[in-house]
Amino acid sequence: MKIVSTNSKARRNYEILDKFECGIDLKGTEVKSLRAGSANINDAYCIIRKGELFVESMHIAPYKSGNVFNHDPLRRRRLLMHKREIIRLASKVDQKGLALVPLKVYFNDKGKAKMEIALGKGKHNYDKREDIAKKDQEREMKKQLKYRY
Repeated sequence: MKIVSTNSKARRNYEILDKFECGIDLKGTEVKSLRAGSANINDAYCIIRKGELFVESMHIAPYKSGNVFNHDPLRRRRLLMHKREIIRLASKVDQKGLALVPLKVYFNDKGKAKMEIALGKGKHNYDKREDIAKKDQEREMKKQLKYRY
């Protein structure tokens, strides 16, 4: 599995409840650009429209040798999931006020471009401070254990 891009803001801004894997509907130059590792999903988000799942604001840089066949870097891309899964996700997003957040883009063992999305609940500022405090405590504990031996 080759990871192309990860969303560093997702775990900081959202409490991850559930993860899903889905395919991405891409054009030829987008796949070549992804293989070169030029993608950014930090500001990306997922939406459901008319029973289909899309990712917005995912930036895939134009392919250098793509000439007139190059793509729009910020175009809306369709995500490939089973209809039942999309309906289940749509009901959870509508009822509970949750968000669909892309976590990472990667190529699986068969060479297919995949995206891992998560069902997340937004964090408040005080939740973020608690997480930072926990990480600091764990870091201090590890440091003390390291010097003890």
